[in-house]
Amino acid sequence: MALLQTSVPISCSLSSSSKKVINASIHLPKLTNISLSKIQTRKQVDDQELKVIKQYKNTPLLENNNITQILQDQQQKHSTNSNATVQLYAVLEAVSDRIEMHHNIGEQRNNWNNLLLNSINMITLTATTMSGVAAVTSGEGAPLMAMKLSSALLFSAATGLLLIMNKIQPSQLTEEQRNATRLFKQLQSHIKTTIAIGNPTEEDVKDAMEKVLAIDKAYPLPLLGAMLEKYPSKFEPANWWPISKKVKTQSKKMGKMNNGWSEELEMEMQEVAEVIKRKDSEDYDRLGNIALKVNKSLAIAGPLLTGIAAIGSTFVGNSSLAAFVPLLTGSLASAVNTFEHGGQVGMVFEMYRASAGFFNLLETSIESTLGEKDLEKRENGELFELKMALRLGRSVTELRELASKSASCRMESIEIDEFASKLF
Repeated sequence: MALLQTSVPISCSLSSSSKKVINASIHLPKLTNISLSKIQTRKQVDDQELKVIKQYKNTPLLENNNITQILQDQQQKHSTNSNATVQLYAVLEAVSDRIEMHHNIGEQRNNWNNLLLNSINMITLTATTMSGVAAVTSGEGAPLMAMKLSSALLFSAATGLLLIMNKIQPSQLTEEQRNATRLFKQLQSHIKTTIAIGNPTEEDVKDAMEKVLAIDKAYPLPLLGAMLEKYPSKFEPANWWPISKKVKTQSKKMGKMNNGWSEELEMEMQEVAEVIKRKDSEDYDRLGNIALKVNKSLAIAGPLLTGIAAIGSTFVGNSSLAAFVPLLTGSLASAVNTFEHGGQVGMVFEMYRASAGFFNLLETSIESTLGEKDLEKRENGELFELKMALRLGRSVTELRELASKSASCRMESIEIDEFASKLF
């Protein structure tokens, strides 16, 4: 009990009767708080390091160098994992910031859509009303001229605003930001899971960085220069994942396979990919092309009608037909604008584009997984099957039934009447 220190201060007092009374008291000082860092020893040592240390003691000197090298490799691996964890946290911070940016900008662009829609409709209807008033105004004095010019200016302003609004398609921009926010949240959850499982590698960091940059490219924030084409010549699905640079080689069928994979599971995934390609992807390509054509037609019709109304309003008062043109075209322009931007046709087009991209991603994921020759480098087969079923809104049993039905239909040379996905 070296830490237990006692002190015995003795006080003596002499009474008047010459009796010596000795009062003795023992004071035990309180134990000081000892820092845990000073008295704790390392209680847990990695199992592999313990084995190496034991082998080191019982190993001849000629083998000591090899064991020392193993210890150094393990220390270096631990240092690499720590660096990878720090880098993943840095990527995670950037992803969180992008989530906030896309969310805020998405709300702002949604406000643009509402404000521009209401403003243009008010301008168009006001100009139409003024044209009607000018048509019933008698005479050719200053009031008639003022009405005509005011109506023409308002129609011209509506035409310019419509051209700008149709060019940027605020409703489509809003949907792009929604998709980007959702994808970055998925990536955020994936990074958090990787860190929680432990032992992240440099490959995990590289993969996370590539995904961030791929989403940035797929859904850019700027309007000038980097904005996505709103009226492409051909409908193309969205692509927000990095392109794999691995060489695709078909795995060999060697009896019983491992890592959760079997020949039956590979055949099942191939059938699922075939159904996605032949049914879901083709259907959304068809719907996307329809939405693109409708959006193009409305984007041309709106400014064209307001432009005709602007020209026609200058001839109001000359004839009954001249008064009829701005009234009719102005009313139609307001209806077209409401249908296009109030109905958010651009958002519908972007939704189809993202959905088609989702099915392309599933196809790519299946093909790249089955193309990996080394089974140990693949994701676990049972886990991959579970994830695929959840993405398609099915249970594992339903996914297997779909694959079996697809195989039967192909053997009978008939088209399957069921879509792979139950979500979209």
